[in-house]
Amino acid sequence: QVELVESGGGSVQPGGSLRLSCTASRYTSSARAMAWFRRAPGKERAFVAAITWSGYSTYYADFVKGRFTISRSNAKNTVYLQMNSLKPEDTAVYYCAAHRSGSYYASPAYNYWGQGTQVTVSS
Repeated sequence: QVELVESGGGSVQPGGSLRLSCTASRYTSSARAMAWFRRAPGKERAFVAAITWSGYSTYYADFVKGRFTISRSNAKNTVYLQMNSLKPEDTAVYYCAAHRSGSYYASPAYNYWGQGTQVTVSS
């Protein structure tokens, strides 16, 4: 069993930055890609970004390219999401997920999820 705990959410003005962290409480020996998803009010959960085990490959949703950066520290069992140039439409609960198999862009490919952290972008 892997437990994922997100942190770093909060309220920020448009144009501001936040860095989310996701720490696995138990490290698994199998290499896993990790991802961030988000659920905005009244919308379905959406893929944001993913990173392979090695960190060499990253994947982003079009709406965050150039603004968000995903990274990881396997030594710390932690994945990060640096969010810059935040917009009101980025307001959502952000979830960290551990990949099992399948497309990195699809939520069914992930079998462990965190509880989520709220990000609010408002002036």
